[in-house]
Amino acid sequence: MEKENINTEDLKNENLEGEQITETEDTSKDVEENVEETAEEAEVLEDKEFEEVISIEDVLKGKNSKLKEENTKLNNEVEALKERLVRLSAEYENFRKRSQKEKEGIYTDACYDVIKEVLPTLDNLERAVAVDGSVDDLKKGIEMTIRGFKGSLDKLGVEEIDASGDFDPNLHQAVMHDQDENFGPNKVSEVFQKGYKKGEKVIRYSMVKVVN
Repeated sequence: MEKENINTEDLKNENLEGEQITETEDTSKDVEENVEETAEEAEVLEDKEFEEVISIEDVLKGKNSKLKEENTKLNNEVEALKERLVRLSAEYENFRKRSQKEKEGIYTDACYDVIKEVLPTLDNLERAVAVDGSVDDLKKGIEMTIRGFKGSLDKLGVEEIDASGDFDPNLHQAVMHDQDENFGPNKVSEVFQKGYKKGEKVIRYSMVKVVN
């Protein structure tokens, strides 16, 4: 009986050992499978990360290329504006010089016309001084010179300001005030110095006395 019992226990132990070995092999297989799956997942993740990196690099390259194009475009526009500014500055300088020259030419022509008309008066005065004669002859020569000078003023468009009548501050300069019953209010009673104008521009105001 003891022999049979011992053999039975041995069999049981052998069965247990066999089952443990089987379980160990199964566990080892599971571990290997898990490792393989993990490795595959890691490879997939690595591929995805690599693709993402490549995608980001492509985007950055595209943006850099676009920025370079915009930068080149802006630089070209700046250079064009600089050239335009230089041209405008040169044109303005030429215009300024031309205008200045034209103004000087107009002034020179105006002076020429005035002097040309005044010179005959100077000639008559010099001849009158050089000629021997009576006072009446001298007076006649001066009167002729005055008429010639007034004719020159007429040719230049210069006219005497009328100082008879009411006082006009736009044409007259009052240097004296007085009361006189023979005149109405704000009247010019006397002219101390004649005034002249050319068109609407006053060359010299009439110096007058105003009454009442």
